[in-house]
Amino acid sequence: MVRELQASVVPCIRRTGFTGSFPHFRRIGVQSIDLLTFQFDRNGGGFLVEIARCPPDGVVTPWGERIGPNKVKAWDLNPTRRRRVVVRETGRVEDWFRFDQQSPHDLSLMLLGKLDAPDLWDGLGPFGQPNEQHRMLEHFREV
Repeated sequence: MVRELQASVVPCIRRTGFTGSFPHFRRIGVQSIDLLTFQFDRNGGGFLVEIARCPPDGVVTPWGERIGPNKVKAWDLNPTRRRRVVVRETGRVEDWFRFDQQSPHDLSLMLLGKLDAPDLWDGLGPFGQPNEQHRMLEHFREV
């Protein structure tokens, strides 16, 4: 599955401005950094993609470590600030892209379609300063 993603999905996301190395990618912009990470099922047979958006300066962890723009990953943000790209949105592992049930090529095509959705990045922020990226996103929606 990794070979298929690297052959078909990674070149497409690179064409949209993402840099980095598998499984972590970032697209640095003037107002924000888009983050994209491939995550595999620890039991095998599946994967998903997590996306997030942070300030252009990166993030500061709760313990004070600064993670700059060229190192920040989706996993560095609070889980409420990330979105999972999956086959279905019901919150179960069965909703992941299951390469133990479908061909890697078919899953890559399906993922590319999902990554191309016009509203994929809507509502991800960034909201607040680099040291606030570990706060729950709901806090900023209430203010």
